[in-house]
Parts: sequence; C-alpha cells; structure tokens
Amino acid sequence: MQLNFTCVPFHELTPYELYDMLALRQEVFVVEQNCPYLDTDGKDLHSYHLMVRDEAGTLVACTRLLPKGLSYPEYASIGRVVNSSKVRGLGVGKQLMEKSIELCRHLFNDEPIKIGAQTYLLRFYGSLGFASTGEEYLEDGIPHTKMVWIKPL
Repeated sequence: MQLNFTCVPFHELTPYELYDMLALRQEVFVVEQNCPYLDTDGKDLHSYHLMVRDEAGTLVACTRLLPKGLSYPEYASIGRVVNSSKVRGLGVGKQLMEKSIELCRHLFNDEPIKIGAQTYLLRFYGSLGFASTGEEYLEDGIPHTKMVWIKPL
C-alpha cells in the first residue's frame, strides 16, 4: 500500500483536511469506541497535524503533535492517534507513530515526548521506545497509561 504523509500546523490545514481529520477521529473515538467527548479542546490550534493518505487520497490515519507545555509542562506530546479500521493490521499504525516521533524530535528540538496511551496498547508503544510511568487513569471510560519517550543517548 502506497502511503502519503503530510504534516502541517493547524493554520495551514485546508478546510477539506480539517473535515477529513475530524471525521476520522469521530468515526473511531466516538462511534467505534463509544466515547462521546469534546474533541475540539483548543489544542489543535497550536499543534502540528500528521495525516496519512492512501493511494486514493483517503485519510487513513492521523496524529496531532503538541509542543512542550500544551498537554504536559515538561514534554512535547503526540495525541489523537487514530487509524481507520480499513488499515488496521497492515503496519500503518507503526509507521504513523515512527513518523510522529521523528517529526516531534525535529519540530520540538528533541524534547522528551509524553503520551496518554490506551492501556491495551502498552506493548505496541513500548516497541516504539515509550516506557510506562505507571500513571494509569480512566479517560472517557477507557483505561489509559502515561508513557514517556526520551531520545536515545
């Protein structure tokens, strides 16, 4: 599968990109995971958005990359990690996260990265270099765990 990665700050998103991104997030987080929540939390405005499109131009995955201080005082962050059900099991999620980490390091000067991972995905995020902080919590009824990625020495 041919994938096209694009990363832009919020103010450079086209209305169509924003629509696609919000629709995918609602499809997965609200409908599939049955978590009604306020997606537009104000953080998108100050974030970069990584979008992954397939060869037909359909948005199949995305993340938002948040600078230090926006979600966590001492960390940059990767949030709203979402994959369409159409591409799950094809390695798109791993590619999405690898690119997200690479871009965070570039955009935010190698700041350490902190995420709130759905707990069932701890092994997946661990394979990418994230370590659990042990801080588990419920977010919208789903167990999450804080994890940190610190640049290699």
